[in-house]
Amino acid sequence: MSKIKLMHAKLHRVRVTEANIEYVGSITIDKYLIDKVGIMPLEEVNIWNVTNGNRLSTYVLPGKAGSGTICVNGAAARLCDEGDILIIVAYEERDRDEVLRSGHGARVILADEDNGVADFIRQQLIPSGDTVQLHTLSNKVGLE
Repeated sequence: MSKIKLMHAKLHRVRVTEANIEYVGSITIDKYLIDKVGIMPLEEVNIWNVTNGNRLSTYVLPGKAGSGTICVNGAAARLCDEGDILIIVAYEERDRDEVLRSGHGARVILADEDNGVADFIRQQLIPSGDTVQLHTLSNKVGLE
């Protein structure tokens, strides 16, 4: 039984609203956004700063739903400035054979300038013999 890590959630091009060096740690993210893509509070995420190239991992704390909050806290605040553009990704460990049998899904938000939903995308790995096919379904509505 071999395990693989697959993306299950992504917040693409969200904008940092605050960098708080004094906070204990983590990243605070609008609860609506994390709920929509399926990231849990305290879940580990990888963060890629598009603006300056910095990369880090930390855990998520929920912010006020609908606020657009993306607040990088603690030591990580030294790697991000207010206004920076981030990509935030969460992975899950899956059994490779199970993915080949049953597939896998990921949810992606493409953010607008205010950290709202410009597009909501579902990416599915669909079993196909000894491999999988990637299918992407975009839903520009996103705010159902």
